[in-house]
Amino acid sequence: MPKVDVEASWFALGKDREFGKCSHRHTIKLQYLYGQDRAEHPKPSSPMLDLEVVPERSLGNEQWEFALGMPLAQAISILQKHCRIIKNVQVLYSEQTPLSHDLILSLTQDGIKLLFDACNQRLKVIEVYDLSKVKLKYCGVHFNSQAIAPTIEQIDQSFGATHPGVYNAAEQLFHLNFRGLSFSFQLDSWSEAPKYEIPHGATVKRMYIYTGNSLQDTKAPVMPLACFLGNVYAECVDVLRDGAGPLGLRLRLLTAGCGPGVMADSKVRVLERHIRFGDSCQDVLSALGSPHKVFYKSEDKMKIHSPSPHKQVPSKCNDYFFNYFTLGVDILFDATTHLVKKFVLHTNYPGHYNFNIYHRCDFKIPLVIKKGADVQGGDCILTSYSKWDQIQELLGHPVEKPVVLHRSSSANNTNPFGSTFCFGLQRMIFEVMQNNHIASVTLYGVPRPSGHTQAEPSAH
Repeated sequence: MPKVDVEASWFALGKDREFGKCSHRHTIKLQYLYGQDRAEHPKPSSPMLDLEVVPERSLGNEQWEFALGMPLAQAISILQKHCRIIKNVQVLYSEQTPLSHDLILSLTQDGIKLLFDACNQRLKVIEVYDLSKVKLKYCGVHFNSQAIAPTIEQIDQSFGATHPGVYNAAEQLFHLNFRGLSFSFQLDSWSEAPKYEIPHGATVKRMYIYTGNSLQDTKAPVMPLACFLGNVYAECVDVLRDGAGPLGLRLRLLTAGCGPGVMADSKVRVLERHIRFGDSCQDVLSALGSPHKVFYKSEDKMKIHSPSPHKQVPSKCNDYFFNYFTLGVDILFDATTHLVKKFVLHTNYPGHYNFNIYHRCDFKIPLVIKKGADVQGGDCILTSYSKWDQIQELLGHPVEKPVVLHRSSSANNTNPFGSTFCFGLQRMIFEVMQNNHIASVTLYGVPRPSGHTQAEPSAH
């Protein structure tokens, strides 16, 4: 496992945090800390962001762009890079049920919210909830600034005609919808709601950018080509196994073409690769390419839980991990044989110590069910969205008590996200968060002899 500072998991914007609750969501506020001299002499407030609106696509400027379908980690990378301009970022999510609500990056200084799908963690909706904090333009012409009010007349002039608006009596808002773009007008100053036409002088309260014709039915689109940036992503990862346990991985990979020149192949290519226990380092490099990082284990802290830890001869070499962050996968190699001995699959749930280091690995693991388990039809598949109590019902409760895992960046620091619990079943170690979700799954098995061929097992 790569050793990282907990600050790096949360934008690396600073070390101070404020913890609190925001309705049903857990809020973490990160503040950028200037140097000592700047703290004594505060820098004037940053100029207002001046952003281009592209319906059904993006919000941004010449330096950066938040694009629909963008992975969460990429949006956070933009915030990291421009942390002197974009400040006071909040991360909002459901602490106990993280899949039930969108994950939100709220740019409180700029009145912008980025809503990410809770499952695939791609950007689904861009909301501007306070137009007084940002300048907006369409096709290079401003329709909202300090000098231009975003009235209904200004919206008509900038965007043209569209279907009649829809009034929401509960919110007292009138919604004017274009394809991939909606404006909400506040009508609380009118005694009765208009049927079709928005009253003259009404100003925009909120703006939404999304995919399709309906904000309520929108979904996060596939990742745009511009977001690949030379990386390979995993669409899904199937665990290959037999009756005894896991044998390896089958990865369905996505890449944005290849060849000389950026526009040589302007479409997404789909590749399938297999990695097994016992594969060599060269086999993995040939199949997946170079890892983002290589991490050498300094010590094996889990060795104390083995039957005879004192009998193990210390090795002069260290096992090492290939860290594939955009795949959400770590691969551990034996220091002596340089063969695969473990896989680690990461789910990237918010509230975990390693959040935002890996992309979510959308894995599927076929289960060997214990006798007497009440299974109603079909094969049983464990996914990155399964909960630990569901897994125990299928596989049975572990015989041994869990190993409590405490993570921290150093001996003097504490982990603000709490401990996790590791359970072992069927040559798999499940790292379970306190909300019952799976943080990671470690697969291990006996490496196959080099050059030995095996029949292809099924992965459901």
